[in-house]
Amino acid sequence: MEIKRLYVGKRMSEVAIHNNTVYLAGQVAATNPDADIAGQTREVLAAIDKLLAESGSDKSCILSTQIFIKDLAHFAAMNEVWEEWVAQGHTPPRATVQANLANPAWLIEIVVVAAQR
Repeated sequence: MEIKRLYVGKRMSEVAIHNNTVYLAGQVAATNPDADIAGQTREVLAAIDKLLAESGSDKSCILSTQIFIKDLAHFAAMNEVWEEWVAQGHTPPRATVQANLANPAWLIEIVVVAAQR
């Protein structure tokens, strides 16, 4: 079986596609790490939308999501943005955990696995 990778770097790829399944690397607010949790969450979700579209998928095809949040005090604000974005009727299984992220400015990182359309 072929494995297709997008945005391949020395350390990691942003996307791997295998057997009609799309695996995204953790997405972070790389453009605007000084934004608040709502702004960072919007940026991350926009990046996910873009990568899924490039991979022949979309948010209605998400199979699972892992959310890493720097401080659970931001949980409610993050969920407001998430609930505006997620495809109603297609809400995926999700885990959310508090975690120290690689860059102290990052407040959130989201990992997605999705089916292709």
